[in-house]
Amino acid sequence: MQSETDVLVVGGGVTGTAIARELSRYRLDVVLVEKAPDVCTGTSKANTALIHAGFNADPEKQKGRLNVRGNELYHERIQHELDVPIEWRGALVVATDESERPKLEELLEKGQRNGVDGLEILEREALLEKEPHLSDDAVAALWAPTAGIVNPFELTVGFANNAVENGASVELEAEVTDITETDDGFTVETAKGEIDAEIVINAAGLYSDEVSAMVGIDDFEITPRRGEYYLYDKQFEIDIDTTIFPVPTEVTKGIVVTPTDENNLLIGPNAQEIDDKRDKATTRQGLDKVLEGAKKTVPDLTKQDVIKEFAGLRPAIKETGDFRIQIEEEVPGFINAAGIQSPGLASAPATAELVVDLVEELTGDLEEDPTFDPNYSGPPKVRHMSHKERAALIEEDPRYGQIICRCETVTEGEIRDAINQPVPAQTVNAIKRRVRPGAGRCQGGFCGPRVIEILSEELDVPMTEIKLEEEGSELLTDEIKQPLLEKSREGSEVNADD
Repeated sequence: MQSETDVLVVGGGVTGTAIARELSRYRLDVVLVEKAPDVCTGTSKANTALIHAGFNADPEKQKGRLNVRGNELYHERIQHELDVPIEWRGALVVATDESERPKLEELLEKGQRNGVDGLEILEREALLEKEPHLSDDAVAALWAPTAGIVNPFELTVGFANNAVENGASVELEAEVTDITETDDGFTVETAKGEIDAEIVINAAGLYSDEVSAMVGIDDFEITPRRGEYYLYDKQFEIDIDTTIFPVPTEVTKGIVVTPTDENNLLIGPNAQEIDDKRDKATTRQGLDKVLEGAKKTVPDLTKQDVIKEFAGLRPAIKETGDFRIQIEEEVPGFINAAGIQSPGLASAPATAELVVDLVEELTGDLEEDPTFDPNYSGPPKVRHMSHKERAALIEEDPRYGQIICRCETVTEGEIRDAINQPVPAQTVNAIKRRVRPGAGRCQGGFCGPRVIEILSEELDVPMTEIKLEEEGSELLTDEIKQPLLEKSREGSEVNADD
């Protein structure tokens, strides 16, 4: 582990990894530390995965300005540089009563002031041409074509891997336990040892208030806000093409109905303030409210073909309702990037841009690294390839012809690639986030044993040491029976004619 660095980033979510990548453009030593065994294990992995257009962004707040700029950066740069699924499906804000029409007009005007392109109000007939499953009560909608959906796992991993390819370091299972000011900056105690850093950037999500308090900045508190979701099977009969919002209120944006990048349907979230930053439990009452809210715009929704229920926590600063991205003047060299709730995913590239400006303010002019390469390619996705492309890949490496996950058509070659990325996948869920075995209808019921075996082989550890996620989540107490392994190895094969 690197014991000295110019800049230390705390937190491996989408914000922290985007910051690390942006800093790797310059002649700086950059280290990112993450307490979990992988990046993207907190708020970044359990959200609605939207790149908001910015029509509801408040330009008086950091999160409003960064939302608009972030959307621009995804269009201008990120979608071309990172091998990450981004689809510009657009968003509809649907009014189901004439009394809500003034709110649509207000959002239209606000979005136009924010510089959001292509906004218009669609009347009922044009609206139903886009989304035939909308409620009979739908009267009009604001149409925002620049809104998008993204794979948040691949995005965060892409930022992290590209940062490492450009010289940054990512240290996993390196929880920060204390920070001490020194004459030259800070000494940061982690679970993997001490790191001396001139600048510390706190992007620790739900725990950013606790990390900030380590240097005496304790004038804000993170309030966990839990949001619950339903995820539907790809075969669900209701086909939704765009992201559908109800008309927002002063309290909430309402329950969203949206496709994912892999054409599942996702509905949620609700919002409930809780005390425990680890409480990601779903509740029957909360999920019922999610379905009830979604049915206001898409009434044919049911619980049929739901394959997963989950909850995510958003790190809100309740007092301001805004991000807190700033140099803390009381502690020179310490930058907070805290309170990054929605639209944090949409804002991530712009947040990184702003943080680099703050680093430059602290250090003077930053010198660009001429060797920086913004382009990153992830493992091949066999399920999205043409027959000809599959045949060529299998000819090169037969492991890409061996299907491990039948639900998602994920091959052995893709899984082994994920384990050997610059930021390696070392847990079952890390593999799932990167290449999707276990993300389909059976949720890992069939492919799970084989994934464990492949991890064991690549990491050269016993299968009993393979974890689902964090420490203590080992899946096996003893080696599984050899006949079962042999059966799981059989899998099925893919070829150019499949």
